Amino acid sequence: MRTWQITDWCEPEQMHLVAAPLPEPGPSQVRIRNRAAALNFFDLLQIQGKYQSRASFPFTPGAEVAGVVDAVGAGVIGIAAGDEVMAFANGGGYAEYSLADSFRTFPVPEGMSVEKAAAMPIVYHTAWFALKQRAQLRAGETLLVHAGASGVGMAAIQIGKALGARVLATAGEPAKLDFAIRQGAERAINYRQDDWVEQVKELTERRGADVIFDPVGGDVFDLSTKCVAQEGRILVIGFTSGRIPTVQVNRLLLRNISIVGVLWGDYANARPWYPGEVQRALNALYSEGKINPVVSHEYPLEDAPRAMRDVAERRATGKSILVIK
Repeated sequence: MRTWQITDWCEPEQMHLVAAPLPEPGPSQVRIRNRAAALNFFDLLQIQGKYQSRASFPFTPGAEVAGVVDAVGAGVIGIAAGDEVMAFANGGGYAEYSLADSFRTFPVPEGMSVEKAAAMPIVYHTAWFALKQRAQLRAGETLLVHAGASGVGMAAIQIGKALGARVLATAGEPAKLDFAIRQGAERAINYRQDDWVEQVKELTERRGADVIFDPVGGDVFDLSTKCVAQEGRILVIGFTSGRIPTVQVNRLLLRNISIVGVLWGDYANARPWYPGEVQRALNALYSEGKINPVVSHEYPLEDAPRAMRDVAERRATGKSILVIK
């Protein structure tokens, strides 16, 4: 099979497309003949050696795929060869075949394209876990989603609205602001403007946002502490800005606010039943037309370095996909 391989920390252009043996599924694993694989910003951090966990060399990036089950390991129940599925890959998404744990592998919902299916697992499960489990977002609350045109921002806007929240979003250019509005945000604010914090306050009658969804970190996080409501929650999703922020805890004290960490992977590993439960909830929202992954860019597997560079330079909205034939 063809697979992109990392043998040292590198930039996308330094990855190698190589031939490799088919991986064999272990107990409770499935092997998937990939038809699509989604890109995420953390894929870039992973190959650069900047992610919070480091893979052993050689490795293949990519954490979410969709395709057809090709083989199953011992103990797999309810999944068979020939099933069309989406999955959290055990790494190795940028390849013709990937392995996935059976509890992180789900049937593709009726009517969903394979490209949209590949775009769903990471961002929608992360957003659901953040908003429903960690923030306990309530109907009628105001949710502010940073990076509203990103994949995870898109998912957070759609899920937040489906949960009954009033959704505001930020993005950095007009086309991305328009994209966030199309996903369901009531208003979209340009975070490059010096007064974006003041705009949030004005839109919330000076209260601030009850929940702030922050995959950016850096200055965006710092300023978010100034526009969060009393008893509000700031969700720490990631640090695409490149700077991990710190917080003056007196701000937490004075406004009774909470800084809430969101790490889906470890939570799901300890609760193998949880991903399936979430996927069922997401499938229901999809069938009701309340969520819908947006794939804005498609690339052949051979163009993975260009695709990663476009993600790194924030040229894409929604999700970008590798199409694998």
